[in-house]
Formats: sequence, C-alpha cells, structure tokens
Amino acid sequence: MLLLFWLLAIPAALLALESLRTGRRHLKFVQDYIARPPVGWAPPATLIVPVKSGEPGLADNFHSLVEQDYPDFELLVAAQSAEDPAVAEIRHLFGQRARLVVSGTEPANTGEKIRNLLAAVAASRPSSAVLAFTDSDGRVERGWLRALVSPLANSSVGAATGYRWYFPQNGGFWSLMRSVWNSTIAGKFGLGSRQFAWGGAMALRREIFEHARVADYWRGAVSDDYRLTQAVRAVGLQIQFVPRAMVVSDDACTAREFLSWAARQMIITRIYRPALWWMGFVAHLWYCGAMVAALLVIAAGNWWAVPVLLLVIVPGMWCGELRRRAAKLMFPNLAGWLGHYGSIYSWLTLPATWIWLLVFLASLFRRTIEWRGNTYVLLGPSQTLCVQEVTEYNPKT
Repeated sequence: MLLLFWLLAIPAALLALESLRTGRRHLKFVQDYIARPPVGWAPPATLIVPVKSGEPGLADNFHSLVEQDYPDFELLVAAQSAEDPAVAEIRHLFGQRARLVVSGTEPANTGEKIRNLLAAVAASRPSSAVLAFTDSDGRVERGWLRALVSPLANSSVGAATGYRWYFPQNGGFWSLMRSVWNSTIAGKFGLGSRQFAWGGAMALRREIFEHARVADYWRGAVSDDYRLTQAVRAVGLQIQFVPRAMVVSDDACTAREFLSWAARQMIITRIYRPALWWMGFVAHLWYCGAMVAALLVIAAGNWWAVPVLLLVIVPGMWCGELRRRAAKLMFPNLAGWLGHYGSIYSWLTLPATWIWLLVFLASLFRRTIEWRGNTYVLLGPSQTLCVQEVTEYNPKT
C-alpha cells in the first residue's frame, strides 16, 4: 500500500502544483489584458445567434445584444423554423434591430445549431468584414462585441473568443457546483497552444472563414466551436482569448440537469479533441486515486501522510481563489455576487474534482448525446447521425 501511495501521491502533488502555476498565469494574463486600453478596430460585422425554443431570460439576453455599443453591425437570429417558440418571444425585435434567418433541415446529419449558423452566414450582408457568433442563453455587456472583434486587427489572429461564467442568482448547491466546475475550464483560457474558440463568444474575419473553409468543417458535425478551432489552426493562425468578451449565464439547474449537461460536454470533447480529453481523464484519475490512497494510509495510523494529502488538495483550492480574483476583474458589475458566493471556488473544489472524474467515466464509452431535444450519435468529428430531431423543446422536461 505504501508503494502504491507514493506512486500515486508524487505525480498527483506535481500535477497540483502545476495547476497552481497555471492558475497564477491565467490571473496574470487577465490582469495584464484588463490593464491595457481597448483596441479601436471595429469594422462592419454580422452577429449571429442560433435559437431553439424558449428559455429563461431570453428577452433580456437579446436586449443585451441589440444594445451593443458597436458602430455598424447586423444581428441575425437563426432558427430551423419560423414557428419556433423562441422566435415568437423575440419577434418584436425583427425589422431594424434584427433579422430572422430560417435554416430548414439541410444539410442532413448535421447538428441543428450548425445548420442555423451555415444558413445565417450565407444570408449575412456582404459588407460585413467580421462574422461573430453567440448563444441565446447568455447576457453580455454593451462593449462585448467591440472587445470580441478588436483582436482580429492582428493578422496572426484567426479567431477571437470569450467564455461563459455561471452566476446563479439564488444560489443552490448544484447551480453553484456548475459554476465551480465550469470555472476550471475558464481558468485555462489565455495560456499555451491548446486554446479553442467557444461557440457562445467567437469571431473571425470573413476572409478567414472562407480561407479556412470553416463551412466545410462544420458540415456533418455537431460541435461548431471545436471544428472552427480546427479549421483556423489548420491554416496556421492563433486563437485569442478576450477577457472583456465574457458571457454571463444566471440560470439555475438541478443535479440531473447539471450532470447530463457536463457529460454531454465531455462526450463532445472526447470525440472532437481526444488528446485533451485523455489528459484530463488521466489527471483526475491520478488526483482521486492519490486521495483515496492517502486516506487509507492515514487510516492505518501513518499520520505523516497528512501533509502529502494536503499538498494534493490545497493547491486546487488556491486555484479556485485565483479564478475568483480573475472573475472579479472580468465581471466588475458582479462584485457583489462574488463577494457573497466567491468562496465556493475554493471550498467546492474538492467535490468538483470527484464530479469531474464521474463525468469523465460517464463519457468514456458513450457517443450518443441529447442536445436541445435532439438526439445525435457522434460517429466522428465530421460524421454525425441524427437519430431524432424535434421542432419544439422544453428544457424543463
């Protein structure tokens, strides 16, 4: 048992210390970025939002989009059907403020969201030099689009991206746990060569969209962001993280909703970025194995193992505090929420680690996902089987 303990504990402690170093680098990246004045580059742009059925806060989310402080942009709302309930809820915006694009059901065996995006890109005005994308379940600040677009002034940047942060207004264990779980992904942005564009906040120049053949990468896929990332990288360009382009989601969730959502994220990651998935799986397997081994050794009376266990656990908790500090910089208007709930990013780190392992195990052999009521079998990054598609989806069922 002692040999197994050291075989697990030493690598786990080293991984924990490396994660702490990553957390410090992420905070420094955010601090440096926020300290710099925004770039003024803001060419004509098209902002595309796919929708499917209604959801809490939809009208407020769209209000934050139509009120963007951007000199020249069009807002396209893309839906499979003009009769979609979400379309009815925001129909008052159509006209001067937004335009509806109906995608239909082609191309076949492609995710509904991607079909919406393809139709909207095809319908976008020719004068837009930039194509930007976001989701309907998030809310943004007035300067969000300007911040998202500005890095594209650099010709070496192929795409710019933000990310989401969950701020459940009424707390709740599973809603807060989702915020902690998701924040560990946010804490990796801005560092290294493994950057990826996130579909809820990504933008690229139209010429890059065409040169990188993003539309070809999208056909037959479900993940718009992973495929766009692969297309941009294939032509040798960078993905730039933009701390000022973060997205707020404040809806609540149950345990079942959170776990099914998290499993879907990991299934998609395993299919589209298997190396990243395996790195995460092995790391969490090692973390959790080291904790169990340490507890067994301590239970046998070896109290000297307690500092080793703390060396595995405490860096992760401190990483949570570093993420809280980064969030305070990226979301200054939510300082009150972070002041009230911010300690969760430290104290819920330990259970979140075990939930990560559970989610990895749940995604290990599965290829079938349910997304907005539709059922897809992910045969490969560019091969999807649409098993069932529904025209209306109630997220609470």
